[in-house]
Amino acid sequence: MLDLFLTFAKIGMFTFGGGYAMIALITDLCVEKKHWISQDELMDITVIAESTPGPIAINCATYIGYKQKGFAGALLTTLGIVLPSFCIIFLISRFLDRFLEIAWIAHAFQGIKIAVGILILDAALKMLKKMPAKALPRMIAACAFIAMLAISIFSLRISSIVLLLTAGLVSLAVFLFGKPAEGGAK
Repeated sequence: MLDLFLTFAKIGMFTFGGGYAMIALITDLCVEKKHWISQDELMDITVIAESTPGPIAINCATYIGYKQKGFAGALLTTLGIVLPSFCIIFLISRFLDRFLEIAWIAHAFQGIKIAVGILILDAALKMLKKMPAKALPRMIAACAFIAMLAISIFSLRISSIVLLLTAGLVSLAVFLFGKPAEGGAK
């Protein structure tokens, strides 16, 4: 139980940039080093955590804790991932005005932005490697990447609800229209 708490406290303390940046560390610690879950399970958890309320990393932590030690494990992993960030943000908020005026801290935050981007890219590349080597999933991933890039470059304001519904419709279409082709090939 202590190992669960300390592992997720480490993830919560040393990962900046939110849930997507944390996925790389969750993969390293929970999949590759401790073997608490498989890479496929992490991909499934990530998809489910994306579509449920709450931050993705907390949802992942809660699932892993529950899988390992039931309700108590879920509670400890959730506390472990939240508590360090809460304490750090609380301390920073007490001195926020003076904190951001320090030049080296402002520069450090610029560097952290780059590191967060690299962590997110690392998590995405690991997931892409584990994706089935079929044309359709790779085309969908490529189209999603191009859409995200275009939205960022052109600063388009698109509701996340619209994006979520679009992804759901694409998935439903693939499911409905992909089944007869698979059934006919047997």
